[in-house]
Amino acid sequence: MLRIHQSLLSENYPNATVMARRLEVAPKTVHRDMEFMRDRLNLPIEFDPARNGYHYSGEVGAFPTMQITEGELFALVVAEKALQQYRGTPFEKPLLSALKKMQQALPEGISINLADVAQTISFRTSAEPILDLKIFETLARAVARREQLELRYRKPGEKKAGSRRVDPYHLANINGEWFLFAFDHGRNDVRTFVPARIESATPTGRHFEPARAFSLQERLRDSFGVHSAEGRFEVVIRFNRRAADYVREKKWHDSQQLRELKAGGVEMRLRLSSLVEIERWILSWGGDAVAIKPRELADAIDRAARRLLRSR
Repeated sequence: MLRIHQSLLSENYPNATVMARRLEVAPKTVHRDMEFMRDRLNLPIEFDPARNGYHYSGEVGAFPTMQITEGELFALVVAEKALQQYRGTPFEKPLLSALKKMQQALPEGISINLADVAQTISFRTSAEPILDLKIFETLARAVARREQLELRYRKPGEKKAGSRRVDPYHLANINGEWFLFAFDHGRNDVRTFVPARIESATPTGRHFEPARAFSLQERLRDSFGVHSAEGRFEVVIRFNRRAADYVREKKWHDSQQLRELKAGGVEMRLRLSSLVEIERWILSWGGDAVAIKPRELADAIDRAARRLLRSR
């Protein structure tokens, strides 16, 4: 239909037989497509018997490749604002380019006050991850092309980076943080890497086939963030009345179960595969949350609280 549209704009009264031969379809297909363009897309297509061809009887601009409602357009504008978190990353240009193409294809009959949207809706990230854009682009390209990489990676708490040969399976943004999930050949296992800790990423020239057993959804199913596969833990946390409303207002984990307490507080039960992130989360409530189970979690939080007291 787009090529028919271009023919009607640039040629002198083309007929269905000529267009069908060029498009390598039957003339019936051209007639059916032009009927759709006229009846559904409201394009002013008319046949001129004297010239034995078709033409536009009125002015036509861009081909309306998409039909969209005002609500959908509003959602598209909101989505563009949400892309602010990708400013400066390799995703910025292709995302904005795609949005621009969609904008150009929209019918002219729909409009929306973008200034109002800009003033009333925004997205803000409190802690923006620091990324080396060249390294990040190398990671993104390697994941897409299934290219093996040689990383210089610094583990938390260590001053020097070590060499890691990996097959990058998946690049994920989880709660505003970027993580690379890759098969580490030196450890013969899938490991999680933080791009900000990668000092260099060099393609080895080899390609790989991702393991069928790898599924990010399965890997993180019982995780409170990105830590997983450390065990199975039944976690019970009690929140006082001051924190209870905030807890009720969000779904923190797929496994969560809430139970109301008599004093106005709330109890949360979770099934997790790691205690690392839930420990930090409980501490972030500043005493409004108490770990009940498992015992090792409660003990870890007690030790952290004592360290805080000693550091005063």
